Amino acid sequence: MVLAEDTTKSASVTPSLTSSSGLRGKLNKVVLAYSGGLDTSVIVPWLRENYGCEVICFTADVGQGNGETDGLEAKAKASGASQLFIKDLKEEFVRDFVFPCLRAGAVYERKYLLGTSMARPVIAKAMVDVAKEVGADAVSHGCTGKGNDQVRFELTFFALDPKLIVVAPWREWDIRGREDAVEYAKKHHVPVPVSKKSIYSRDRNLWHISHEGDILENPENEPKKDIYVMTEDPEEAPDTPEYLEIGIEAGIPVSYNGKRLSPANLLAALNEVGGRHGIGRIDMVENRLVGMKSRGVYETPGGTILTTAVRELESLTLDRETMQLKDTLAIKYAELVYAGRWFDPLRESLDAFMEKVSATTTGSVILKLFKGSVNVTSRKSPFSLYREDISSFEEGSGIYNQADAAGFIRLYGLPMRVRAMQQHNL
Repeated sequence: MVLAEDTTKSASVTPSLTSSSGLRGKLNKVVLAYSGGLDTSVIVPWLRENYGCEVICFTADVGQGNGETDGLEAKAKASGASQLFIKDLKEEFVRDFVFPCLRAGAVYERKYLLGTSMARPVIAKAMVDVAKEVGADAVSHGCTGKGNDQVRFELTFFALDPKLIVVAPWREWDIRGREDAVEYAKKHHVPVPVSKKSIYSRDRNLWHISHEGDILENPENEPKKDIYVMTEDPEEAPDTPEYLEIGIEAGIPVSYNGKRLSPANLLAALNEVGGRHGIGRIDMVENRLVGMKSRGVYETPGGTILTTAVRELESLTLDRETMQLKDTLAIKYAELVYAGRWFDPLRESLDAFMEKVSATTTGSVILKLFKGSVNVTSRKSPFSLYREDISSFEEGSGIYNQADAAGFIRLYGLPMRVRAMQQHNL
Protein backbone atom coordinates (compact mmCIF):
# COMPACT_ATOMS: atom_id res chain seq x y z
CA MET A 1 0.00 0.00 0.00
CA VAL A 2 1.30 3.46 -0.87
CA LEU A 3 1.68 5.66 2.18
CA ALA A 4 0.13 9.10 2.29
CA GLU A 5 2.29 12.20 2.12
CA ASP A 6 4.07 13.27 5.32
CA THR A 7 1.83 15.00 7.86
CA THR A 8 4.04 14.58 10.93
CA LYS A 9 2.89 16.15 14.19
CA SER A 10 4.79 16.39 17.43
CA ALA A 11 3.83 13.83 20.05
CA SER A 12 3.38 16.67 22.49
CA VAL A 13 0.51 17.95 20.39
CA THR A 14 -2.54 15.71 20.58
CA PRO A 15 -5.46 17.33 18.81
CA SER A 16 -8.67 15.50 19.72
CA LEU A 17 -10.42 13.51 17.03
CA THR A 18 -13.16 12.45 19.43
CA SER A 19 -14.84 14.34 22.22
CA SER A 20 -14.09 11.93 25.03
CA SER A 21 -11.07 10.34 26.62
CA GLY A 22 -10.70 6.63 27.22
CA LEU A 23 -10.62 4.80 30.51
CA ARG A 24 -6.88 5.36 30.86
CA GLY A 25 -6.42 8.72 29.19
CA LYS A 26 -6.48 10.36 25.78
CA LEU A 27 -4.33 9.77 22.73
CA ASN A 28 -4.91 11.09 19.24
CA LYS A 29 -3.71 8.41 16.82
CA VAL A 30 -1.96 5.15 17.59
CA VAL A 31 -0.10 3.05 15.02
CA LEU A 32 -0.43 -0.60 15.99
CA ALA A 33 1.85 -3.40 14.81
CA TYR A 34 -0.87 -5.67 13.46
CA SER A 35 -0.68 -9.30 12.42
CA GLY A 36 -4.36 -10.18 12.38
CA GLY A 37 -3.74 -12.75 15.10
CA LEU A 38 -5.48 -12.99 18.43
CA ASP A 39 -3.40 -10.54 20.45
CA THR A 40 -3.32 -7.65 17.99
CA SER A 41 -6.95 -8.16 17.01
CA VAL A 42 -8.17 -7.57 20.55
CA ILE A 43 -5.75 -4.70 21.06
CA VAL A 44 -7.62 -2.58 18.49
CA PRO A 45 -10.86 -2.25 20.50
CA TRP A 46 -8.90 -2.15 23.75
CA LEU A 47 -6.95 0.91 22.59
CA ARG A 48 -10.12 2.68 21.48
CA GLU A 49 -11.85 1.87 24.75
CA ASN A 50 -8.96 2.82 27.01
CA TYR A 51 -7.38 5.76 25.16
CA GLY A 52 -10.22 7.16 23.07
CA CYS A 53 -7.95 7.11 20.03
CA GLU A 54 -8.02 6.39 16.36
CA VAL A 55 -6.18 3.13 15.64
CA ILE A 56 -4.15 2.79 12.46
CA CYS A 57 -2.94 -0.76 11.89
CA PHE A 58 0.38 -1.52 10.28
CA THR A 59 1.44 -4.86 8.83
CA ALA A 60 4.92 -5.59 7.55
CA ASP A 61 5.50 -8.26 4.95
CA VAL A 62 8.82 -9.79 5.98
CA GLY A 63 8.13 -13.09 4.29
CA GLN A 64 5.57 -14.65 6.61
CA GLY A 65 4.27 -16.78 3.76
CA ASN A 66 1.80 -16.70 0.91
CA GLY A 67 -1.64 -15.41 1.82
CA GLU A 68 -0.64 -14.09 5.25
CA THR A 69 -1.82 -10.58 4.41
CA ASP A 70 -4.98 -11.64 2.57
CA GLY A 71 -8.11 -10.23 4.12
CA LEU A 72 -6.23 -8.25 6.76
CA GLU A 73 -7.69 -4.89 5.84
CA ALA A 74 -11.26 -6.10 6.28
CA LYS A 75 -10.32 -7.85 9.52
CA ALA A 76 -8.56 -4.75 10.91
CA LYS A 77 -11.54 -2.52 10.13
CA ALA A 78 -13.93 -5.09 11.58
CA SER A 79 -11.91 -4.87 14.80
CA GLY A 80 -12.33 -1.07 14.84
CA ALA A 81 -9.23 0.23 13.05
CA SER A 82 -9.62 3.23 10.75
CA GLN A 83 -7.17 1.92 8.17
CA LEU A 84 -4.44 -0.62 7.52
CA PHE A 85 -1.02 0.03 6.00
CA ILE A 86 0.80 -2.94 4.47
CA LYS A 87 4.41 -2.57 3.45
CA ASP A 88 6.61 -5.09 1.66
CA LEU A 89 9.87 -5.10 3.62
CA LYS A 90 11.33 -8.40 2.40
CA GLU A 91 14.22 -6.97 0.38
CA GLU A 92 15.08 -4.37 3.01
CA PHE A 93 14.88 -7.00 5.74
CA VAL A 94 17.28 -9.40 4.06
CA ARG A 95 19.63 -6.79 2.56
CA ASP A 96 19.96 -4.40 5.49
CA PHE A 97 19.38 -6.62 8.51
CA VAL A 98 19.88 -10.32 7.72
CA PHE A 99 22.96 -10.09 5.53
CA PRO A 100 24.93 -7.81 7.89
CA CYS A 101 24.32 -10.34 10.68
CA LEU A 102 25.34 -13.15 8.35
CA ARG A 103 28.54 -11.34 7.41
CA ALA A 104 29.28 -10.76 11.09
CA GLY A 105 28.78 -14.43 11.92
CA ALA A 106 26.29 -13.43 14.61
CA VAL A 107 24.83 -16.43 16.45
CA TYR A 108 23.19 -16.14 19.87
CA GLU A 109 24.17 -18.70 22.49
CA ARG A 110 25.83 -21.07 20.01
CA LYS A 111 22.67 -21.91 18.07
CA TYR A 112 20.13 -19.16 17.43
CA LEU A 113 20.48 -17.42 14.06
CA LEU A 114 18.47 -14.41 15.27
CA GLY A 115 15.48 -14.68 12.95
CA THR A 116 12.96 -12.81 15.09
CA SER A 117 15.61 -10.51 16.57
CA MET A 118 16.52 -9.15 13.12
CA ALA A 119 12.92 -8.69 11.98
CA ARG A 120 11.67 -6.55 14.85
CA PRO A 121 13.84 -3.46 14.17
CA VAL A 122 12.93 -3.34 10.48
CA ILE A 123 9.24 -3.55 11.41
CA ALA A 124 9.55 -0.93 14.15
CA LYS A 125 11.47 1.36 11.80
CA ALA A 126 8.64 1.17 9.28
CA MET A 127 6.10 1.87 12.04
CA VAL A 128 7.93 5.06 12.93
CA ASP A 129 7.72 6.09 9.26
CA VAL A 130 3.97 5.44 9.21
CA ALA A 131 3.50 7.32 12.48
CA LYS A 132 5.14 10.34 10.89
CA GLU A 133 3.06 9.87 7.76
CA VAL A 134 -0.29 9.97 9.56
CA GLY A 135 0.66 12.33 12.37
CA ALA A 136 0.32 9.74 15.13
CA ASP A 137 1.41 10.55 18.65
CA ALA A 138 1.77 6.95 19.80
CA VAL A 139 2.70 3.44 18.69
CA SER A 140 1.63 0.11 20.11
CA HIS A 141 2.56 -3.56 19.89
CA GLY A 142 1.20 -6.91 21.03
CA CYS A 143 4.32 -8.20 22.77
CA THR A 144 3.91 -9.73 26.18
CA GLY A 145 5.71 -8.41 29.24
CA LYS A 146 7.71 -11.62 29.52
CA GLY A 147 9.39 -11.67 26.13
CA ASN A 148 12.25 -10.06 24.26
CA ASP A 149 10.21 -8.46 21.48
CA GLN A 150 8.82 -5.66 23.66
CA VAL A 151 12.41 -4.48 24.17
CA ARG A 152 13.30 -4.80 20.49
CA PHE A 153 10.33 -2.74 19.35
CA GLU A 154 10.64 -0.06 21.97
CA LEU A 155 14.39 0.49 21.71
CA THR A 156 13.90 1.10 18.01
CA PHE A 157 11.10 3.57 18.73
CA PHE A 158 13.34 5.35 21.24
CA ALA A 159 16.24 5.53 18.80
CA LEU A 160 14.28 6.78 15.79
CA ASP A 161 11.62 9.01 17.35
CA PRO A 162 11.91 9.54 21.12
CA LYS A 163 8.80 11.75 21.11
CA LEU A 164 6.47 8.85 20.37
CA ILE A 165 4.40 7.47 23.23
CA VAL A 166 4.53 3.67 23.49
CA VAL A 167 1.47 1.70 24.58
CA ALA A 168 2.06 -1.96 25.51
CA PRO A 169 -1.34 -3.45 26.39
CA TRP A 170 0.06 -6.71 27.76
CA ARG A 171 1.72 -4.68 30.51
CA GLU A 172 -1.47 -2.78 31.30
CA TRP A 173 -4.62 -4.78 30.76
CA ASP A 174 -6.33 -7.40 32.89
CA ILE A 175 -6.01 -10.13 30.25
CA ARG A 176 -3.60 -12.68 31.68
CA GLY A 177 -3.40 -15.28 28.94
CA ARG A 178 -4.60 -16.39 25.56
CA GLU A 179 -7.83 -17.85 26.90
CA ASP A 180 -8.74 -14.48 28.42
CA ALA A 181 -7.95 -12.84 25.09
CA VAL A 182 -10.26 -15.24 23.25
CA GLU A 183 -13.07 -14.39 25.65
CA TYR A 184 -12.42 -10.65 25.22
CA ALA A 185 -12.52 -11.07 21.45
CA LYS A 186 -15.82 -12.93 21.58
CA LYS A 187 -17.30 -10.34 23.91
CA HIS A 188 -16.35 -7.50 21.56
CA HIS A 189 -17.27 -9.43 18.40
CA VAL A 190 -13.72 -9.33 17.10
CA PRO A 191 -12.89 -11.85 14.35
CA VAL A 192 -9.83 -13.90 15.33
CA PRO A 193 -8.16 -16.87 13.61
CA VAL A 194 -7.72 -19.09 16.68
CA SER A 195 -9.69 -20.72 19.44
CA LYS A 196 -8.75 -21.79 22.95
CA LYS A 197 -7.38 -25.00 21.44
CA SER A 198 -4.59 -23.21 19.52
CA ILE A 199 -1.34 -24.55 20.97
CA TYR A 200 1.84 -23.10 19.48
CA SER A 201 3.05 -19.52 19.36
CA ARG A 202 4.85 -19.01 16.06
CA ASP A 203 6.77 -16.22 14.40
CA ARG A 204 7.70 -16.55 10.75
CA ASN A 205 9.66 -14.43 8.32
CA LEU A 206 11.81 -15.06 5.27
CA TRP A 207 14.78 -16.13 7.42
CA HIS A 208 13.09 -18.59 9.80
CA ILE A 209 10.09 -19.75 11.77
CA SER A 210 10.03 -20.16 15.55
CA HIS A 211 7.78 -22.39 17.64
CA GLU A 212 7.05 -21.95 21.35
CA GLY A 213 4.43 -23.05 23.85
CA ASP A 214 2.39 -26.14 24.69
CA ILE A 215 4.57 -29.27 25.13
CA LEU A 216 7.69 -27.27 24.25
CA GLU A 217 7.46 -25.46 27.58
CA ASN A 218 8.81 -28.64 29.17
CA PRO A 219 12.39 -29.04 27.89
CA GLU A 220 12.16 -32.80 28.48
CA ASN A 221 9.55 -33.20 25.75
CA GLU A 222 10.60 -34.04 22.22
CA PRO A 223 8.89 -31.83 19.61
CA LYS A 224 6.10 -33.56 17.72
CA LYS A 225 6.75 -34.21 14.05
CA ASP A 226 3.79 -32.11 12.98
CA ILE A 227 5.24 -28.95 14.52
CA TYR A 228 7.57 -28.29 11.59
CA VAL A 229 6.45 -26.01 8.78
CA MET A 230 9.45 -25.05 6.61
CA THR A 231 11.42 -28.30 6.64
CA GLU A 232 10.81 -31.94 5.78
CA ASP A 233 11.60 -34.61 8.32
CA PRO A 234 15.28 -35.46 7.64
CA GLU A 235 14.40 -39.15 7.88
CA GLU A 236 11.96 -38.71 5.01
CA ALA A 237 14.10 -36.33 2.94
CA PRO A 238 15.38 -37.43 -0.49
CA ASP A 239 17.72 -40.42 -0.51
CA THR A 240 19.95 -38.66 -3.06
CA PRO A 241 22.13 -35.74 -1.94
CA GLU A 242 21.91 -32.40 -3.71
CA TYR A 243 24.86 -30.16 -4.48
CA LEU A 244 24.62 -26.38 -4.80
CA GLU A 245 27.02 -23.49 -5.22
CA ILE A 246 26.78 -20.20 -3.32
CA GLY A 247 28.54 -17.12 -4.69
CA ILE A 248 29.74 -14.59 -2.14
CA GLU A 249 31.11 -11.05 -2.49
CA ALA A 250 32.69 -9.26 0.48
CA GLY A 251 30.97 -11.61 2.91
CA ILE A 252 27.52 -11.17 1.32
CA PRO A 253 25.81 -13.97 -0.68
CA VAL A 254 24.94 -12.91 -4.21
CA SER A 255 24.25 -16.01 -6.29
CA TYR A 256 22.91 -19.56 -6.27
CA ASN A 257 24.26 -22.06 -8.80
CA GLY A 258 25.75 -19.22 -10.83
CA LYS A 259 22.56 -17.14 -11.01
CA ARG A 260 22.60 -13.74 -9.35
CA LEU A 261 19.47 -13.06 -7.34
CA SER A 262 18.19 -10.26 -5.13
CA PRO A 263 18.72 -10.87 -1.39
CA ALA A 264 15.12 -11.88 -0.74
CA ASN A 265 14.83 -14.07 -3.82
CA LEU A 266 18.13 -15.78 -3.04
CA LEU A 267 17.02 -16.59 0.48
CA ALA A 268 13.59 -17.78 -0.71
CA ALA A 269 15.18 -20.15 -3.22
CA LEU A 270 17.49 -21.63 -0.59
CA ASN A 271 14.60 -22.00 1.85
CA GLU A 272 12.89 -24.20 -0.69
CA VAL A 273 15.85 -26.46 -1.43
CA GLY A 274 17.02 -26.52 2.18
CA GLY A 275 13.55 -27.29 3.46
CA ARG A 276 13.23 -30.17 1.04
CA HIS A 277 16.33 -31.77 2.56
CA GLY A 278 15.37 -31.10 6.19
CA ILE A 279 18.09 -28.50 6.74
CA GLY A 280 18.18 -26.02 9.62
CA ARG A 281 16.23 -27.46 12.54
CA ILE A 282 17.35 -26.54 16.05
CA ASP A 283 15.86 -27.10 19.49
CA MET A 284 17.30 -24.91 22.24
CA VAL A 285 16.83 -23.45 25.68
CA GLU A 286 17.93 -19.82 25.59
CA ASN A 287 18.40 -17.03 28.07
CA ARG A 288 15.89 -14.29 27.39
CA LEU A 289 16.89 -10.69 27.84
CA VAL A 290 14.38 -10.26 30.66
CA GLY A 291 16.14 -12.90 32.77
CA MET A 292 14.18 -16.11 32.36
CA LYS A 293 15.02 -19.14 30.25
CA SER A 294 12.76 -20.21 27.42
CA ARG A 295 12.64 -23.18 25.09
CA GLY A 296 12.09 -22.78 21.39
CA VAL A 297 12.27 -24.78 18.20
CA TYR A 298 13.54 -23.00 15.11
CA GLU A 299 13.64 -23.79 11.40
CA THR A 300 16.16 -21.83 9.33
CA PRO A 301 16.81 -23.81 6.13
CA GLY A 302 18.20 -21.15 3.77
CA GLY A 303 19.92 -19.33 6.61
CA THR A 304 21.76 -22.46 7.70
CA ILE A 305 23.03 -23.00 4.16
CA LEU A 306 24.25 -19.41 3.86
CA THR A 307 25.82 -19.37 7.32
CA THR A 308 27.78 -22.52 6.49
CA ALA A 309 28.91 -21.12 3.14
CA VAL A 310 30.14 -17.76 4.46
CA ARG A 311 32.00 -19.31 7.38
CA GLU A 312 33.68 -21.81 5.11
CA LEU A 313 34.85 -19.15 2.66
CA GLU A 314 36.34 -17.21 5.57
CA SER A 315 38.59 -20.21 6.26
CA LEU A 316 40.38 -19.27 3.02
CA THR A 317 40.35 -15.49 3.27
CA LEU A 318 40.92 -14.61 6.94
CA ASP A 319 44.17 -15.08 8.82
CA ARG A 320 44.18 -16.61 12.29
CA GLU A 321 44.30 -13.40 14.35
CA THR A 322 41.58 -11.72 12.30
CA MET A 323 39.33 -14.76 12.45
CA GLN A 324 39.71 -15.10 16.20
CA LEU A 325 38.92 -11.43 16.82
CA LYS A 326 35.99 -11.54 14.40
CA ASP A 327 34.57 -14.59 16.18
CA THR A 328 34.96 -12.86 19.54
CA LEU A 329 33.22 -9.69 18.38
CA ALA A 330 30.50 -11.73 16.67
CA ILE A 331 29.33 -12.88 20.09
CA LYS A 332 28.85 -9.28 21.21
CA TYR A 333 27.25 -8.39 17.89
CA ALA A 334 24.71 -11.21 18.35
CA GLU A 335 23.98 -10.11 21.92
CA LEU A 336 23.27 -6.56 20.77
CA VAL A 337 20.92 -7.73 18.02
CA TYR A 338 19.16 -10.18 20.34
CA ALA A 339 18.69 -7.38 22.87
CA GLY A 340 17.07 -5.04 20.34
CA ARG A 341 20.00 -2.64 20.08
CA TRP A 342 20.18 -2.60 16.29
CA PHE A 343 20.42 1.19 16.12
CA ASP A 344 22.96 1.38 18.94
CA PRO A 345 26.23 3.07 17.86
CA LEU A 346 28.14 0.11 19.25
CA ARG A 347 26.37 -2.32 16.89
CA GLU A 348 26.98 0.06 14.00
CA SER A 349 30.67 0.35 14.91
CA LEU A 350 31.04 -3.42 15.10
CA ASP A 351 29.35 -3.64 11.71
CA ALA A 352 31.94 -1.28 10.24
CA PHE A 353 34.64 -3.65 11.50
CA MET A 354 32.84 -6.66 10.03
CA GLU A 355 32.50 -4.93 6.68
CA LYS A 356 36.20 -4.07 6.61
CA VAL A 357 37.53 -7.52 7.53
CA SER A 358 35.11 -9.18 5.09
CA ALA A 359 36.28 -7.12 2.12
CA THR A 360 38.21 -10.07 0.68
CA THR A 361 35.67 -12.76 1.59
CA THR A 362 34.75 -13.22 -2.04
CA GLY A 363 34.44 -16.48 -3.92
CA SER A 364 32.20 -19.53 -4.02
CA VAL A 365 31.41 -22.57 -1.92
CA ILE A 366 29.85 -25.86 -3.00
CA LEU A 367 27.69 -27.59 -0.42
CA LYS A 368 26.18 -31.06 -0.20
CA LEU A 369 22.71 -31.32 1.30
CA PHE A 370 21.59 -34.69 2.57
CA LYS A 371 18.96 -35.66 5.14
CA GLY A 372 19.33 -32.67 7.43
CA SER A 373 23.07 -32.15 7.04
CA VAL A 374 25.06 -29.50 5.19
CA ASN A 375 28.61 -30.46 4.26
CA VAL A 376 31.16 -28.39 2.36
CA THR A 377 32.75 -30.12 -0.62
CA SER A 378 34.56 -27.23 -2.32
CA ARG A 379 35.60 -23.66 -1.71
CA LYS A 380 37.57 -21.14 -3.78
CA SER A 381 38.46 -17.45 -3.67
CA PRO A 382 40.67 -15.11 -5.69
CA PHE A 383 41.84 -13.77 -2.31
CA SER A 384 42.60 -17.15 -0.80
CA LEU A 385 45.47 -17.20 1.68
CA TYR A 386 45.82 -20.93 1.18
CA ARG A 387 48.87 -21.89 -0.91
CA GLU A 388 49.06 -25.48 -2.03
CA ASP A 389 52.73 -25.10 -2.89
CA ILE A 390 53.41 -24.12 0.73
CA SER A 391 51.00 -26.45 2.53
CA SER A 392 51.73 -29.58 0.51
CA PHE A 393 53.91 -32.37 1.91
CA GLU A 394 55.72 -32.03 -1.40
CA GLU A 395 56.48 -28.35 -0.69
CA GLY A 396 58.84 -26.92 -3.21
CA SER A 397 58.24 -23.18 -3.18
CA GLY A 398 61.31 -22.43 -1.13
CA ILE A 399 59.24 -20.09 1.08
CA TYR A 400 58.93 -22.55 3.96
CA ASN A 401 62.03 -24.22 5.36
CA GLN A 402 61.14 -26.98 7.80
CA ALA A 403 64.42 -26.44 9.66
CA ASP A 404 63.13 -23.02 10.72
CA ALA A 405 60.50 -24.74 12.89
CA ALA A 406 63.10 -25.70 15.50
CA GLY A 407 63.93 -22.09 16.38
CA PHE A 408 60.28 -21.08 16.27
CA ILE A 409 59.30 -23.83 18.71
CA ARG A 410 62.10 -22.89 21.13
CA LEU A 411 61.01 -19.25 21.19
CA TYR A 412 57.28 -19.99 21.21
CA GLY A 413 57.67 -22.45 24.05
CA LEU A 414 60.12 -20.35 26.06
CA PRO A 415 57.58 -19.18 28.71
CA MET A 416 56.51 -22.78 29.36
CA ARG A 417 60.10 -23.94 29.52
CA VAL A 418 61.11 -21.17 31.96
CA ARG A 419 58.16 -21.98 34.23
CA ALA A 420 59.10 -25.67 34.26
CA MET A 421 62.70 -24.78 35.04
CA GLN A 422 61.57 -22.66 37.98
CA GLN A 423 59.37 -25.45 39.31
CA HIS A 424 62.25 -27.93 39.08
CA ASN A 425 64.83 -25.53 40.56
CA LEU A 426 66.87 -25.61 37.37
